[in-house]
Amino acid sequence: MNGTEVRKGNRGKGERLWSWLFLLPTILFLGFTALLPLLYSLYLSLFQYKINLPNAVPKFIGIGNYLRMLQDKNLGVSVGNTVLFAVVSVSLELVLGLFAAMMLCGTKRIYRIFTSLLLIPMIMAPVAIGTLFRMMLDGSTGIINYLLHFVGVPQMNWLSNPKTAMPAVIFVNVWQLIPWVCIITMAGLKSLPQDALEAARVDGAKNRHIFFQIVLPMISPLLIIVLMLRFVDAFKVFDTIYTMTNGGPGNATEMLPNYIYKQGLKFFDAGYTAALAMAFVFSMTIISFLFLRWRRHVEEKVL
Repeated sequence: MNGTEVRKGNRGKGERLWSWLFLLPTILFLGFTALLPLLYSLYLSLFQYKINLPNAVPKFIGIGNYLRMLQDKNLGVSVGNTVLFAVVSVSLELVLGLFAAMMLCGTKRIYRIFTSLLLIPMIMAPVAIGTLFRMMLDGSTGIINYLLHFVGVPQMNWLSNPKTAMPAVIFVNVWQLIPWVCIITMAGLKSLPQDALEAARVDGAKNRHIFFQIVLPMISPLLIIVLMLRFVDAFKVFDTIYTMTNGGPGNATEMLPNYIYKQGLKFFDAGYTAALAMAFVFSMTIISFLFLRWRRHVEEKVL
């Protein structure tokens, strides 16, 4: 090894050292704000602890809180509601967002104007959206019933009827998040190589064949990432549901985050709440890992 190689090796070690030094504040910050609370939640999940009782002392019960989940019928209902909400809302957002991206993918000024207008639901606060739609969907004074009256639709109690409450909150979530899917997908569409699309058009391929056989396979890795982010985010929905129905009527729209919130801040069962949170984090980690594996598999097929 000559002197030049030694100097390059030393320089590389120095650059790696400086990189870790620059990352150290972020690592420490994430450790204190994310890792330590997560570890404490794992520790707390092994205890029975009611924080509203005077002089309450945590009682070690091992995996008792986790075994309790298997017998909790209300938890099963909230998990079922959350899965239904996530699958339906994310599917609609992906299809409609991709359709909107295809429509607005041009370079004319009118497309940019429509794209800017499309961003309005996404930049609104979820609490404001939930409050707005709770007022609009009110059975007696809501504007939705007022407008439907003109086309002969009878008055409906949208948020107080178990049959219509879930479709209502799904509609609000889809309305809010379609712009996000549209913007991300539009960026992927604009990054496609135009020569492949032009070659297909020259060969006489129809638009639907170009979309399903060229465009869709090329952007499928991006769509899987969008699907993963939206699916995990749909499982975490809380603020919109809380302001619209608070899980009601009954438990018709009781989502898992709302159920965990009630266990902790309504029933003050800290141990069981921590166990629910740990199970939730573990489940989302597994789901994310499966999505990433799926994306890697699809990306290998495309390449």
